[in-house]
Amino acid sequence: MSELGLFLRTRRAAVAPGAVGLPAGPRRRTPGLRRAELAALSGVSVEYVTRLEQGRDRRPSAQVLSALADALGLSVAERVHLHRLAKGAEPGFTCRGPNQPPSAVRPTVRALLDRLEPSPAAVLGRTGDVLARTAGYEHLFGPLGLLDGPRPNLTRYVFGDPRARSAFPDWDRVADEQVAVLKQGPFRGDPRVAAIADELTLVAGDAFTARVAAVSGPPSGTGVLRLVHPRAGDLRLSYETLDLPAGDDQRLIFYAAAV
Repeated sequence: MSELGLFLRTRRAAVAPGAVGLPAGPRRRTPGLRRAELAALSGVSVEYVTRLEQGRDRRPSAQVLSALADALGLSVAERVHLHRLAKGAEPGFTCRGPNQPPSAVRPTVRALLDRLEPSPAAVLGRTGDVLARTAGYEHLFGPLGLLDGPRPNLTRYVFGDPRARSAFPDWDRVADEQVAVLKQGPFRGDPRVAAIADELTLVAGDAFTARVAAVSGPPSGTGVLRLVHPRAGDLRLSYETLDLPAGDDQRLIFYAAAV
């Protein structure tokens, strides 16, 4: 099954028939919409929906994608993710183009981090590299071991460092988010993402590969993170993720005490 097919199947299963004006019926064996119902709502054939979900057709038109998104009631973020998955399935496509994005953080972004002091904030690269951070971020995550080594990487820490499971009480959710970040766009079609995915497959095994097979949506980008800190004890932090311009291929994460 392709990433596009997995996303469509999981979203179809998440739609309650009553939410789209269909009777639930007494003989439904699985939750969500049937393929025939999704086909009818989106104006395409059942056979075409089946081909998409099974990965036998990976190039639906923009009009078909929009119709499916309407039928499934996708959010804006999910619609963007759907179009990225369809584009990423094209042979040779990479949203980055021929040039690799810079690992350096632009001076204006560093100036923004300076303005955020003493709050915890960091700029992360496409695969989880911690490229720049505030002193507040170091005070928060340094004692957890996240910043050990010359090239700290959040994704490697979550899946490869046993301290992460103690640091994050909601480790499963944190791990799901890291996989969702990696799976934006073409996933293994991006050589950098393919390299870290291969590495984590060896390091973490099923803890990583099972999520790759199951996680299909975009990362949330905002929420509450629970931490068990060796100095500060139990913490609840609200976080916001800001995507920097596409050429940077970086994101800024900011943390504040949860209300």
